[in-house]
Amino acid sequence: MADELFRLRVAYRKDGRLAYLGHLEVINTVERSIRRSGLPYSVGNGFARRMRVQFSQALPVGAFSEGEYFDVRLTEEVDTGEALRLLEKAAPRALGPYRAAYIERRTPALEAWLNRALWDIEIRGDHLSADALDEALSAVRKQGKIDFMRGDKPRTIELLTTLVSWKAIQEPWGIGLSLETRSSNLGALRPAILLDAAFSEATMADAVRISQRVCRSRQWHEDEDGRLVEPFDKTFTWSLTQ
Repeated sequence: MADELFRLRVAYRKDGRLAYLGHLEVINTVERSIRRSGLPYSVGNGFARRMRVQFSQALPVGAFSEGEYFDVRLTEEVDTGEALRLLEKAAPRALGPYRAAYIERRTPALEAWLNRALWDIEIRGDHLSADALDEALSAVRKQGKIDFMRGDKPRTIELLTTLVSWKAIQEPWGIGLSLETRSSNLGALRPAILLDAAFSEATMADAVRISQRVCRSRQWHEDEDGRLVEPFDKTFTWSLTQ
């Protein structure tokens, strides 16, 4: 049955007040939007009989995004333009879809396949220096890992693989930080965890963060050769005419 379904990939944004939705709330909201759209979505055969839909990796609560994705399996072919129009009409504006395409049906699940991300971060506050932040991030990376608490449980994130690169720019209002990360089965680096570690360094002792805006602006798949593949890369686009 799965081989007979059409796999539609949809890109959407997450902004405004809905940036503070948790991942499960986002999933529920998107699924309601798909139902309201009237698209002929497929339902699984398991006990729960859930909609066949997959999502990209969860965003931290409070983070914005310019590029989130979900794949929904349809039982019938629907023109991509019409499908996108129906989804736009049914979805909240702050979770608005803006692109859709059919993809190869056997492409791996989004959550594991999209393993690289670009984050744009605005840090506002007092005594902020881009040079000091750059020095602090270098010191954190040399440590090789970050130990932190998630709830009441200790966690460790390795930086050798998860922290790819960064660039800190001095702005009139504070620091603009561009951050590239990599995720794997061993975990994903959250920007807030990295920045907490950086601000604990001596070079940032006088700096005070008043506010921080985090946006995941892009996501890719990194293949074995280190090539970054876009979610809608033509290599993975399935033509209905083939």
